[in-house]
Amino acid sequence: MHVPRALGPGLPKGLNLTSSQPGPFAIPPLSPVSRVGSLLLLSGQIGLVPGSASLPPDIETQTRNAIDNLERVLRAEGCSLADIARVGIYLTDMSDYGAVNAAYAARFAAPFPARTAIGVASLPFGARVELDAIARAKS
Repeated sequence: MHVPRALGPGLPKGLNLTSSQPGPFAIPPLSPVSRVGSLLLLSGQIGLVPGSASLPPDIETQTRNAIDNLERVLRAEGCSLADIARVGIYLTDMSDYGAVNAAYAARFAAPFPARTAIGVASLPFGARVELDAIARAKS
């Protein structure tokens, strides 16, 4: 795999960048997921409609799509949403928190991952929500 120049000539020991994931993934230089030991660090996903560059206008669908996009990355690594230990949620409008929480609760089961919700000024492509995650890697 080509290592982005921004990472320098070598990767830190134990870092394995993976680039084989399907789906609406981000513009380089980044990887949708990095494996560090037994952890998968998933880059942020917004609610792009799979196979397109369009965002639904409503926060509920954007949230569901972002979770679906995280799940695609996980499946490519042999994992599922149940392997997630921590989720970061980034919102451009904190008044959307209730709707995001409802969509999130419909997809994650107890015991729920640790979670942070952070208000931000803007997100790529005008998205209203972005999610990133840390998951347990399968051997």
